[in-house]
Amino acid sequence: MSSSEPLLSVERLSAAWDGTPVLRSVSFSLAAGEFLVLLGPNGSGKTTLLRCLAGLERPTDGRIRLAGEDVTERPAYRRGLGLMLQEPALFPHRTVYENIAYAPLLQRRSRTEVVAEVDRLVALLRLAGFEDRYPPKLSGGERQRVALARTLAARPKVILLDEPFASIDVEVKAELHAEFRRVLRLLGTAAVHVTHDREEGLFLGDRVGLLFDGALETIGAPRAIYSRPRTARAAAFLGYNLLDGSTGTVAVHPRDLSWGPEGVPGTPATVVSAGSTGRETLLVVRTDDGRQVELRLSADVADLPFGARGTLTWSAAVPVVAPRNGAATSPNGTP
Repeated sequence: MSSSEPLLSVERLSAAWDGTPVLRSVSFSLAAGEFLVLLGPNGSGKTTLLRCLAGLERPTDGRIRLAGEDVTERPAYRRGLGLMLQEPALFPHRTVYENIAYAPLLQRRSRTEVVAEVDRLVALLRLAGFEDRYPPKLSGGERQRVALARTLAARPKVILLDEPFASIDVEVKAELHAEFRRVLRLLGTAAVHVTHDREEGLFLGDRVGLLFDGALETIGAPRAIYSRPRTARAAAFLGYNLLDGSTGTVAVHPRDLSWGPEGVPGTPATVVSAGSTGRETLLVVRTDDGRQVELRLSADVADLPFGARGTLTWSAAVPVVAPRNGAATSPNGTP
């Protein structure tokens, strides 16, 4: 593999279940040490893509190249890829130390190498003092750190992460995000991470791709992906509202919207609900043409009763390609 070659190259990858397409000609590359996040709603094909990369599912078309070698037909255990799932799946009757040591021992490394590998990962993932504990005695966050250590102990060329934080408590999740990012960067380990959590994906990724209905719509730097959504579906998934602007459909961020009295120039709407989220007031309204819209207003905005009438205006908007069926789309991506 030359220095200019990508570490992982996915070329027109397609897959199907019982004849139904799940992946549609997906192509992307991954550089050495890069953290790539693929964002998409449930059912978009994220897990199937990872399983194809890992060798657990057979694609119907396309190629997978790792370090310059075609591994499309290579069995999972010979690919040099590590897969970490939402559930840690640790060996419950093995200690933390034994779980981490499992892959190095399986690879027939010397005892000295195994001890050094485990000690290094225990230190990196702040697991000192947990070596003799068993997984049932660990918290969810601790189990995920052990699972990452066990995956990294196999020294994979690329680590595949399938929603590893989905079942973690909110207060622990932010710490794990930072921990995973820190460790992978320190080790220079490349990763492909799939998630439906847009905040998580945008925070973790060096680059981010949006996957819808098995097709990769766009890929790029997180800030560019978020600030310049190209389609209505991408904008809705990223939390924008879709509204009618002077030049067509526009995407408007909830914090760029204002609520004014009925009758002033703007878009007439009716209050659906309003409440505090702590530092902000979340206001949900429905426009007269049936679009549900979210506004993020200052915390001191007075409570607005259900059914109150008013007018929407906005300070910034991004033109997007409207839905093909012309249906209104809510901020969570559903009509």
